[in-house]
Parts: sequence; C-alpha cells; structure tokens
Amino acid sequence: MTLRQLLNGLRLYVREFSGEATYDRYCERHRRHHPHAPVPTRREYEHMRTRHREANPSSRCC
Repeated sequence: MTLRQLLNGLRLYVREFSGEATYDRYCERHRRHHPHAPVPTRREYEHMRTRHREANPSSRCC
C-alpha cells in the first residue's frame, strides 16, 4: 500500500465520519430526482436535516 492510497483511505474515512459524504450523496440523489430544482446549500441541508430529526425522533440505544 502506497502513502497515496493510505491518505485517500483516510480522507474517505474522515468524510464519512464528519458527514460530508452524506451531503454529497444527498446532492447526487437530489440532482437525479429533481434535475430542474436548485440544490440546497450545505447550510440549508443541515437545517432541513435538523428539523427532520426534531420532528421525527428515533429511539436508538447505540
């Protein structure tokens, strides 16, 4: 394994852990299903996500 491969793997892990990859997946899905609608900014996305979590609490033990 080269240093470049190791750093790419670490970058992918950090993006998943931080939630940045979640926003990217949301943008891709939004563009696919709503091609003419503007894509929400990261801030708008986080606001929508927070409102959804508050309106639909889930009981997770872990």
